[in-house]
Amino acid sequence: MNDIAHNLAQVRDKILTAAARCGRDSEEVTLLAVSKTKPASAIEEAIAAGQRAFGENYVQEGVDKIRYFQDAGHSDLQWHFIGPLQSNKSRLVAEHFDWCHTIDRLKIAARLSEQRPANLPPLNVLIQINISDEQSKSGIPLASLDALAAEIVELPGIRLRGLMAIPAPEAEYERQFAVARQMAVAFAELKTRYPTVDTLSLGMSDDMDAAIAAGSTMVRIGTAIFGARDYTKK
Repeated sequence: MNDIAHNLAQVRDKILTAAARCGRDSEEVTLLAVSKTKPASAIEEAIAAGQRAFGENYVQEGVDKIRYFQDAGHSDLQWHFIGPLQSNKSRLVAEHFDWCHTIDRLKIAARLSEQRPANLPPLNVLIQINISDEQSKSGIPLASLDALAAEIVELPGIRLRGLMAIPAPEAEYERQFAVARQMAVAFAELKTRYPTVDTLSLGMSDDMDAAIAAGSTMVRIGTAIFGARDYTKK
């Protein structure tokens, strides 16, 4: 039990330190605990240590966990879908998750909007930017952001909250920061146009410091909290 609580405390301390170093309040940075492939028991330990926001990459696995914790009476948790989303899985995300970080085309956004149940608030969405222009990664180029954002804000069942990116791994802090700043500039411009925009989901274990220095408002941390993943169970 103490391992995950201890790990969470260490990660929160790192966020505090990184924010202080660049003159930011650590309260501006949300910690998203990436719980993909981890059992409900590990999430229960994180909940006991005060964690409330969780990220899942696989739709059905995430839905199973959401239902489990709803049945257990945990109504205060926030569930973020952070994996690539196929059209045939959009309804499950629309019906169960609170956030979707990986919007990269209008078709998916429109489906999520149509499929969001009327009794739920609009689904919070982030547009995924392929900031490092990697063939293997989802996301749109920055040049396409304005057009997609203008279409998304017209959809009633979703609410545009900001941007997300998974930059290519960089060993040097300076390079990490330069890439993160590109995202931060685009985020700042988007905020001036749309009042609902307030979230930049950027930074993982290896580049969290640079992301926070650049202006990230949400970091996605998995292994540093839950330990290494066993993908043989997927």
